[in-house]
Amino acid sequence: MKVYSAKARRIILVTCGFLSARMCHAQDLTPRAYVITPVHSNAVILSYSFNNGSILFDPTLPITDSSGKLNIPAVSYYHSFNFFGRSANFTATLPYTVGNFQGNVNGTPQKVYRSGLMDSVFRLAVNLKGGPTMTAEEFSSWLQKWIVGASLKVVAPTGQYDPTVLITPGSNRWSFKPELGLSKRWHNWILDTYGGVWLFTTNSDFFSHNQFSPGINQLSQQPMGSLELHLSYDVRPRLWASLDANYWYGGRRSVNGAESPGSLQANSRIGATASVPVSKHQSLKFSYSYGALVRVGGNYHSLVVGWQYSWLGRPK
Repeated sequence: MKVYSAKARRIILVTCGFLSARMCHAQDLTPRAYVITPVHSNAVILSYSFNNGSILFDPTLPITDSSGKLNIPAVSYYHSFNFFGRSANFTATLPYTVGNFQGNVNGTPQKVYRSGLMDSVFRLAVNLKGGPTMTAEEFSSWLQKWIVGASLKVVAPTGQYDPTVLITPGSNRWSFKPELGLSKRWHNWILDTYGGVWLFTTNSDFFSHNQFSPGINQLSQQPMGSLELHLSYDVRPRLWASLDANYWYGGRRSVNGAESPGSLQANSRIGATASVPVSKHQSLKFSYSYGALVRVGGNYHSLVVGWQYSWLGRPK
């Protein structure tokens, strides 16, 4: 077995610290996340996301010309319900990924291919003000003013994970994002702003049991704050478009208690989204975004296409 120096092992661990937390740690750009729907609204969403671009590391690391391509199909289910007189909804998402990564480490070209189930995502949202529970008949005559909502997003470690390899679809840890959201309508315009923080548990079996690191490593990450802003316009019912932007800061990573240099994230993405009705129950959604400010991590151009089938009714 080849023996690696302490410096080489540290380089490998730091590299893993950037890449293995999530294959595509996509930061949310979700307009109208707190706009309410009638009680017992349901939807199934099939989406496909293509991400292509460079991966930025701390310049002190011997890693250059790094890039990645990620294809992520996903299936989601949405359901709205009555929560003590307030409008609430629950969403569950199961993504799958096919990814190709490449780069030079110490001048040597390296390539990695991965595919598999990613971690499942669950979101519970409740409107605290301006969003009472309504039937379809009541909703048809309701006019939105101010909406104040709160949500909790949970990323569960259900994805495929192998602690012996560099990059895996799953993260082997829990992630939580509590968030507050405001939504204000002026005629056909809607302004959305959200503020939240990502909280992470420890990956206690991180890049371990291999020739680079025969023992067991632990990966931890500090909280990461996020802000999100959307300005959208209703062309007609169910046909709308928005401009989107976000910013997130924090998330320093540590391996076995030693902080990874240059792992502080201070990134921003901007983009646009459009929703187009196809029939009474179906609609299509298109979105594009890119990294306006990328300190470290994936500097991806992202294109997402989604198909939604929605219906109204209590499950039987």
